[in-house]
Amino acid sequence: MTNVSITPAKSTTKNVGFRFGVGVSAIFIAAALISNFWTPYTVDGFKIAERFASPSFAHWFGANHLGRDVLSMIMIGARISIGVAATAIFIGMTIGVPLGLFAAAYGGIVDGFIMRAGDLVFAFPAILLAILIAAVYGPSAMNAVIAIGVFNIPVFARVTRGAALSLWKRDYILAARMADRNRVQISIEHILPNISHLLIVQGTVQFSLAILAEAGLSYVGLGVQSPTPSWGRMLAESQTMISFAPWLVIFPGLAIFLFVIALNLVGDGLNKRLDPREKWLV
Repeated sequence: MTNVSITPAKSTTKNVGFRFGVGVSAIFIAAALISNFWTPYTVDGFKIAERFASPSFAHWFGANHLGRDVLSMIMIGARISIGVAATAIFIGMTIGVPLGLFAAAYGGIVDGFIMRAGDLVFAFPAILLAILIAAVYGPSAMNAVIAIGVFNIPVFARVTRGAALSLWKRDYILAARMADRNRVQISIEHILPNISHLLIVQGTVQFSLAILAEAGLSYVGLGVQSPTPSWGRMLAESQTMISFAPWLVIFPGLAIFLFVIALNLVGDGLNKRLDPREKWLV
């Protein structure tokens, strides 16, 4: 009797989710880049004759109470949101990752001091930091970047420290120490490359949260200021008009929802692709 081996087919559900996330994210990023030199309409002036224009071939997403094209505003808002979130995550990673590596490498008082400092930052959420900064310097996109970036520093520090601590007892780390490598060299040459996939995934997740944080800060007036469009500010300005111009709320809200969901799907897919313990079907 002939033995026939049957290999179970791998589920492609998560793979489809990853591709969907990459595709949607690429659309938003492309729209943000294109908005630097072209939008369907200018959003600087007023067009009272076209105020509250409903979605049509002329205005795909309609127009707001000042006659500004909603699609053009969403494209520029994508640029603002991505720029603020990317800068904030850059700040969080460039400061938080070295602090986490340093804490894991030296432990003791150094570790305790860095972690307690992180706890202190966690006591002040991004919106509270933004309020404090705005009270001194006034609301702006830069202040939103600082608030979100500072809040992300202890996040990356904790993730880095936790992942690094699990590697310091590995045999190849002990071998590196026997080879007279100092703790800084080991952290850079051996620890960081082996936790980079975790940092990439965490960066993707934090990026989506930073998009939400920027929208929330703009919604309450602590982020980007008028007349520069932003998704959160578009929601704030149109919430009283939802009964007779629902597109003014639907499209900015849908943009935030889709982009955040897409980024989370990308993060989940990257976790599967980059984790050496996982087998992923492309």
